[in-house]
Amino acid sequence: MNSCLPVWAHDLLWGLSVADLPADAPAWATGVVGAGLPVVVRRAQVAEGLVAVGIRGHSRDQRYSMVMRLTDITRRVRPEELIEAVDNQTASWPALRALRQIRPVMDALGLPWGVAGSVGFELACGAAVLHQDSDLDLILRTARFFSREQAAALVDALEGAVCRIDLQLQTPAGAVALREWAGPARQVLLKANDAARLVVNPWLPEDYAA
Repeated sequence: MNSCLPVWAHDLLWGLSVADLPADAPAWATGVVGAGLPVVVRRAQVAEGLVAVGIRGHSRDQRYSMVMRLTDITRRVRPEELIEAVDNQTASWPALRALRQIRPVMDALGLPWGVAGSVGFELACGAAVLHQDSDLDLILRTARFFSREQAAALVDALEGAVCRIDLQLQTPAGAVALREWAGPARQVLLKANDAARLVVNPWLPEDYAA
C-alpha cells in the first residue's frame, strides 16, 4: 500500500504484527493481532511516519492504544466503504437493521458518510462483536459548516431507528457529536488530534470557547 496516502480517524488498518506490540501489551491484544484482525485509527499526535491506532477486543474494557508505522499498512478500509457491506449480512442485530433503515436519510444529505464502531468492525472483518444492545456509530464528513438547525433536523430524522445512533461530524478541525452540536449549549466538545477542547464553532479551531 502507498504509505503516502492519508489515514483518518476511524479507518481500519491491517498490517500490524505481534512482533510490533510493546512488551506490556495485554494477552487479549496479542490474540487479536495474531488473528489478523484490523486496528482502528485514533486521534493523537504522533511522529512523522507513524499513525495512532487502537486495538479492540471483545468487550468495552478491552481497548489498547499504540502507534503503527505507515509503511506496515497492507490494507485500509474507510467507514464509507462499509455502507453496502450490510447487504451481505444475514444477521439481524438491531444495529444492522438500523443501518439499512437510515441509509436513505443519510444518502439524502449529499455528504460522505460511513459506519464506524462495532458495526463497522464486524462488517469489515467478519469478527462477531455485535450483540442485541450494540449502538450504531456513524460518521458524517462535513468539510464545510453544518448548521445547528441542520444538525437538529438530522437528529430528528434518525430518532426512529431501531437502536441508538451515535453520529460524529468530522470537521477539518476534528470531530463533534451530532447531538451535542444540535443542542442548546454554546460550547461543544471538539475532539482534535492534539487534544479535546471546548469551542464555539467546530469548523474554526481557533474559535475556542471563552
